Amino acid sequence: MQNIRNIAIIAHVDHGKTTLVDKILHSCQLFRDNQETGELILDNNDLERERGITIVSKNVSVNYKGVKINIIDTPGHADFGGEVERVLKMADGVLLLVDAFEGAMPQTRFVTQKALALGLKPIVVINKVDKENCRPEEVHESIFELFFNLEATEDQLDFPVIYGSSKQGWMSTDWNKPTEDIFPLLDAILEHIPSAPVSEGTLQMQITSLDYSSFVGRIAVGRVARGVIKENMPVSLVKRDGRIQKSRIKELYTFEGLGKIKAQEVKSGDICAVVGIEGFEIGDTIADFEKPEQLEVIHIDEPTMNMLFTINTSPFFGKEGKFVTSRHLRDRLYKEMEKNLALKVVETESPDSYLVYGRGILHLSVLIETMRREGYEIQVGQPQVIIKEVDGVKCEPVETLIVDVPGEVAGKVIELVTQKKGELLVMEPKGDLQHLEFEIPARGIIGLRNNVLTATAGEAIMAHRFKAYEPWKGTIPGRLNGVLVSMEKGQTTAYSIDKLQDRGRFFVDPGVDVYEGQIVGEHIRDNDLVVNIVKGKQLTNMRASGSDDNVRIAPAIKFSLEEAMEYIQNDEYIEVTPKSMRLRKIYLTENERKVNAKKFA
Repeated sequence: MQNIRNIAIIAHVDHGKTTLVDKILHSCQLFRDNQETGELILDNNDLERERGITIVSKNVSVNYKGVKINIIDTPGHADFGGEVERVLKMADGVLLLVDAFEGAMPQTRFVTQKALALGLKPIVVINKVDKENCRPEEVHESIFELFFNLEATEDQLDFPVIYGSSKQGWMSTDWNKPTEDIFPLLDAILEHIPSAPVSEGTLQMQITSLDYSSFVGRIAVGRVARGVIKENMPVSLVKRDGRIQKSRIKELYTFEGLGKIKAQEVKSGDICAVVGIEGFEIGDTIADFEKPEQLEVIHIDEPTMNMLFTINTSPFFGKEGKFVTSRHLRDRLYKEMEKNLALKVVETESPDSYLVYGRGILHLSVLIETMRREGYEIQVGQPQVIIKEVDGVKCEPVETLIVDVPGEVAGKVIELVTQKKGELLVMEPKGDLQHLEFEIPARGIIGLRNNVLTATAGEAIMAHRFKAYEPWKGTIPGRLNGVLVSMEKGQTTAYSIDKLQDRGRFFVDPGVDVYEGQIVGEHIRDNDLVVNIVKGKQLTNMRASGSDDNVRIAPAIKFSLEEAMEYIQNDEYIEVTPKSMRLRKIYLTENERKVNAKKFA
């Protein structure tokens, strides 16, 4: 056996996974003492740093007591499950990191289930035991129950537990006895995680992720499953559908610290990056030149939601973006499909529009946000769930929704969820909160988060995961209020916003350019209202005493991209450009909207 351990880190969002990896990197003295590294070293793209979440899985390695430990950081959100499913193939064990108060959250369960099914050995790390209201013993028991319910083997149920605080930089086998460092965790990895097996025979390596370099192009990353891979070696690339392409490896790299180092050869069990193979996709196998044998193709769960992506057709088209044509949009979406396995793009009857299928609102919004930062101008329609026919019955995706709220507002949350066809299954106290579990159609979750956060003054903690396809639950009421739509193109004035404040709440400030058909606010009633928001005050040279008071305007409501995606209805678009985001009607003039009203009924 060789001195390599491959380990994936699983955790729910915000449980301290990336912080723990930072501490491991520092403890193994990867950096010089005077080197500035910052925090959250692995969350290296802007979006990940801003949102504080991991979106793309990454590899690093450290050396500890002469053993190379390859660490694979995985995303915690179920929306990025496609990322997780493929990278677990590279690991021999998993580190399950849970918060000492919250315990195992629903999205941790999703990834844990995948890991246990692959037969990986778990080590449980109960983090944040320095928090006041932590309950490490209860969390330990709940994880044992979770593993039992997920049909873990006897060996997996006999898991070691390490307690600690990755923020303070210590780990220990007993939470009442803090240590000075995190070495007890690294010792547990060496002791309990099996070393990477050496498998003799002809070469087999599955490509499980992609890297990109502007110098050499696309780089294939994966773990060598069998045999040895060498520089300059002729190989066969076995595609997912069984076709075989002949190729040659130009350069080989292994992971060392945060970077890569060049290697002459890599033996089975280690993770490496391969340069020089053309036209590969994730899931393909790099195999022997003469006798290629394919590894089992990675199976990815199907998407549950789709959205229409189309080029920007608003009157402000092309003012802010660099890439605005349908060719740009098509090329970008197909390029994304190469590395984003859970994404699917389907062409529509219109050459300017594409249906993009994804795992959920967050999955699709990260793609939209990335595109807008790259300089694309696009419009997106209302997210739609994917409906299937199972044995002749119309079925839709149903999710398990978990909400933790203060007891006094639990009733409001139950009322909101049941309006959306949710069913309450569990209600029990959890610390000073009420723990609620529902089953709810995926359609019902769209737009629910805003309402729940408003009703609970922002105190609700919500998480959901896909359960199964179940028979159609009937119609769900959409947005309760209509919208205020601009009737003119021009610049908004404080005077007109002030005069219209009793009609609803506005999304735009004074002095902003708007166009006809743009949604500028929310109406107090359930119908849409067309308003003139650009009208100025009639100026005369007479002063009217008392009526020339300063206008007092309520602050405009600003949506995040996800909130806007949950807010719009099927006759509306979100216009997304590098600098701004606007809501608009698909048909801009009132006359066109009346003519086409039946389409959206």
